[in-house]
Amino acid sequence: MTLWTIPSPAEGVWHLGPFPLRAYALCIVVGIVAAIWIGERRWVARGGQAGQMTDIAVWAVPFGIVGARLYHVLTDWRLYFGEGAPREPIEALYIWNGGLGIWGGIALGAVGAVIGARVMGLKLLPVLDTLAPGVLVAQALGRFGNWFNQELFGKPTDLPWALSVSPDTALDAGFPVGTTFHPTFLYEALWNLAAFALLIWLDRRRRIGHGRMLALYVMAYTAGRGWIETLRIDDVQLDNVLGLRWNVWTSIILFVAAACYFVISLRRTPGHEESVYREGHEPDAAAASGREVTDD
Repeated sequence: MTLWTIPSPAEGVWHLGPFPLRAYALCIVVGIVAAIWIGERRWVARGGQAGQMTDIAVWAVPFGIVGARLYHVLTDWRLYFGEGAPREPIEALYIWNGGLGIWGGIALGAVGAVIGARVMGLKLLPVLDTLAPGVLVAQALGRFGNWFNQELFGKPTDLPWALSVSPDTALDAGFPVGTTFHPTFLYEALWNLAAFALLIWLDRRRRIGHGRMLALYVMAYTAGRGWIETLRIDDVQLDNVLGLRWNVWTSIILFVAAACYFVISLRRTPGHEESVYREGHEPDAAAASGREVTDD
């Protein structure tokens, strides 16, 4: 055991009378609120109206949560289904116990954003570019939920910042009591916050548009997730595909796809969108249209 370690919280659930307050859920909620707040500020700076990113979130957040859980269940289905599954099938719905796959969350969250943008008359790419940096902050805060749940930590290490876990958690992971581990939750949180700062700095200097901020988000996140994933020891259904974990391959593929899009987009449509509204949906145009109907 190392002399200095990061302790794991003794409790991940607090009770307010009969109501449980779960740290994992709280971290997710705080992350969502932070992402919306950042998105609102960026959206107004882009020329949008205050409150519109909150309205987009009404679509994107539920879709994203469903997508994140579906990805987890599909990639780790043997946890819940089949002979000898350690959990009951109904537990596939228990998102408060951990298990949200970021890839599914981003995919279905984007679907929700598409629907919201369409309904509100907004251009999709400016919406995604606006929200992307704040998602990194949400992911960073959400990782602390893994800390409270004592899950998704890395390989054993004696580094000064090693993570200590409860005796039961160590034994369940197949290691002796007192083993300390890489705090991968902290690595990813710090990486995401650094990536957020980089994206904001780049956007202020270069005015990045046409979906390229989203591409930068994907590249920044997957670059970190790829190497952090190699430290993790949690079981996944596809934990060795040609010598690499499934999420490492996913990171590589998404990084390459995002980099290709960034280069092609930069050549085709350099610069920044002049308007965040679809044609005919600008506030002035809508107001003018309303005045014409009233005059009639």
